Amino acid sequence: MTINWYPGHMVKARREIQENIKLVDAVAMLVDARAPVSCLNPDLEQLAQKRPVVYVLNKADLAEEAAMNAVLRQWKAEGRLAVAADSLNGRGMADVLNVFRAAFEPTKADLLRRGRRVRPMRVMVVGVPNVGKSTFLNRLVGQKIAVTGAKPGVTRGRQWVRLREDIELMDTPGLMWPKVDSDEQGLKLALLDIVGENSYEEYKVALYLLNLLRTKHPGVFLRRFQLRELPESDEELLQAIGRRLGHLIKGGAVEVEKTAKVLLLDFRRGKMGRFSLDSPEATDAQEDVNG
Repeated sequence: MTINWYPGHMVKARREIQENIKLVDAVAMLVDARAPVSCLNPDLEQLAQKRPVVYVLNKADLAEEAAMNAVLRQWKAEGRLAVAADSLNGRGMADVLNVFRAAFEPTKADLLRRGRRVRPMRVMVVGVPNVGKSTFLNRLVGQKIAVTGAKPGVTRGRQWVRLREDIELMDTPGLMWPKVDSDEQGLKLALLDIVGENSYEEYKVALYLLNLLRTKHPGVFLRRFQLRELPESDEELLQAIGRRLGHLIKGGAVEVEKTAKVLLLDFRRGKMGRFSLDSPEATDAQEDVNG
């Protein structure tokens, strides 16, 4: 199942980021902590290559802690500035600010060496759609200053925000890249609501989720849906969950499309528990694809 999503406004967004990145001292690259490798936009990394990049694993409260920490350790070992954050509840924000300041130290030292006044650090916040950039920005500033929404790509235009006296932030629209590397990566992006809903079939993405959970976390079906046993196929499992949820139509058939939609929403909102889709091994695999 090939999933690619690159609507026309992305071209404009990429051009704006390319033009504005020269104005900033560092880039905050937000990714979803549940799939930090799959969420990395190679176009954004290419655009930011001349600036220090702080990788923020956002939505950390929804990811498996061990898997997330393993990715953090690997990225730090590779020399990346990386930190986990839960923007919704505010956890990790102090760590984010500390990493921002560390990224600014070389520029600050250079300004002082040349006898210049140390100005506020300028940070551009970037990432694919729906990784929580606006929520992240609002949490850092402490008030609602960025538009947020459930649909990918809701942020519009450029916004500069002063964070205290020493940091200025620039918000940017979520940006995808033209071609997703693999079918599995596309399914992960669809599962996390990063690509537009018209680019995939919810039924097929729900089956991917069920297969993933059946393989790694079968207990979730007992806890969440009170299933006594797991059917042999993912299609039968979806039917069984639909019956438990009462998603029945005339004649007693299961309304599988409704069940698929509910499953995806439950996963995205963390109602099914904390899960990770990527591991450190995924980093190596992604590097092989890119390179």
